[in-house]
Amino acid sequence: MKRLLLILFVGCLSVAAFAQRPAMMFGDTSRIGVPYSKDPHVVNFKGNYLMYYSIPPLKGDPSSGWNIGIARSKDLNNWTKVGEITPAPGADYEKKGLCAPGALVKDGKVHLFYQTYGNGKDDAICHAVSQDGIHFDRNPTNPIFRPTGDWNCGRAIDAEVFEFKGRYFLYFATRDKEYQIQMQGVATAPVNSDFSREDWVQAADSSILYPKYPWEGKCIEGASIAQKGDKLYMFYAGSYNNAPQQIGVAESTDGIVWKRLSDEPFVRNGKPGEWNSSESGHPHIFTDADGRTYLFYQGNNDNGKTWFITQNEVIWRDGKPGLQ
Repeated sequence: MKRLLLILFVGCLSVAAFAQRPAMMFGDTSRIGVPYSKDPHVVNFKGNYLMYYSIPPLKGDPSSGWNIGIARSKDLNNWTKVGEITPAPGADYEKKGLCAPGALVKDGKVHLFYQTYGNGKDDAICHAVSQDGIHFDRNPTNPIFRPTGDWNCGRAIDAEVFEFKGRYFLYFATRDKEYQIQMQGVATAPVNSDFSREDWVQAADSSILYPKYPWEGKCIEGASIAQKGDKLYMFYAGSYNNAPQQIGVAESTDGIVWKRLSDEPFVRNGKPGEWNSSESGHPHIFTDADGRTYLFYQGNNDNGKTWFITQNEVIWRDGKPGLQ
């Protein structure tokens, strides 16, 4: 009887452990030999889903810098790596690295917005365009945006570009002058823009979302936008990586003034032993062609020795999001 109870107990633990793992667990092992994928962003492009994500420097070669991986899928669950975006020859602004991609499809092309990495306060937002979603041509005006004003340090990372009410909104994370607090800013460009530097105008001379609640710590970053009716919803990461980072949601009617939906996280980090116990972070809310929405985000349970990307469908009831 004791042996039977032990078998049943172990079996229950196995089922519980399996249940804690989501259907999608993507980890790129090509760079350092263990799963390590961060900052997901997905588009539906020419009959496939393409996911852009950050990958670390090559094992044994830190000078290779952070780069961007590309994976392809037919079903949003099973992904195959199909390419990388590495520093372009002659593009000195990104020679130390590039990461944190954001993408949109316009006029049959993929437009990629990404940050330079490794330059501290000088990191900025860049733009590139692709016919096939894999090979990209840089915007000759790169970097296309960095913020100004006494409220920030001049750095811009984690770009998200979204069309709303006849303009493109560029959401970015920046830090204060002391380089301690990470917060959200926004710039806009006309709807007919080619996304060059001269088209972007800073739309607010202060942070549009600043850490407020204890779970947000000293950081709000990784903003991603979905539209429902006449409102925008921003899914954002609160607190620095593994603090733990968790995901919140805010709403806006004009793209500039934002109100949180709750003082608690929308997606928390997991419990001890679960795959995302160290964090659930850097969200991307992907809206498919049929209007269904999926929340992609990163997580790990070893304080950043590995990183996985997962997704859950988001269901909207009475104009508010909830997880499937």
